[in-house]
Amino acid sequence: MASGTRLILASGSPRRIALLRAAGVAFESVDSGIDEVRRPGENVRDYAVRMAREKALSVSQSCPEACVLAADTVVECYGQILLKPQGPDDARRMLLTLSGKTHTVVTAFAVARGGNIVEAQPVLSQVTFRHLGLDEIDAYISTGEPLDKAGAYGIQGAGAGFISRVEGSRDNVMGLPVRDVLDALRRHGIEVPAARG
Repeated sequence: MASGTRLILASGSPRRIALLRAAGVAFESVDSGIDEVRRPGENVRDYAVRMAREKALSVSQSCPEACVLAADTVVECYGQILLKPQGPDDARRMLLTLSGKTHTVVTAFAVARGGNIVEAQPVLSQVTFRHLGLDEIDAYISTGEPLDKAGAYGIQGAGAGFISRVEGSRDNVMGLPVRDVLDALRRHGIEVPAARG
């Protein structure tokens, strides 16, 4: 692939945009518009990978000359898959589920070119929450921060105060495993800076 290839991030996520921008990558963002619906019985890795692939393909089909990057983040805790909460009550349920436990954050990313997927993989991180009180959960929900995030918390915001340990990439928990993504983009001919860390 020739250098100077246009890179599109198939996402309107402020967190993914900020992470990729902080890595020094030149790109534009286009929201894929894909409906994120989990199929019955679909496991967390398969769901995240399928969503990332569908997002990348949707944009790649309309921009076949570009390299398209997409990602999807899902939280799993003891077999429960936690997507974005449907409202404050759902966010409260999720945070109570995570309280005092270790959960898995899966961010899958996919790279597409010419309407075809050229690479897709899931990246996993383990996150442990301290025990949370109902008052602090409700105070957090009142900020609105958890309402657009898988698992109802943001590691880059006030939700960081709930976390006692992270094993694996913190960027992955935020929604984009930067080191893995930069490596993949290099493999497909995109000029990117050296990975951090």
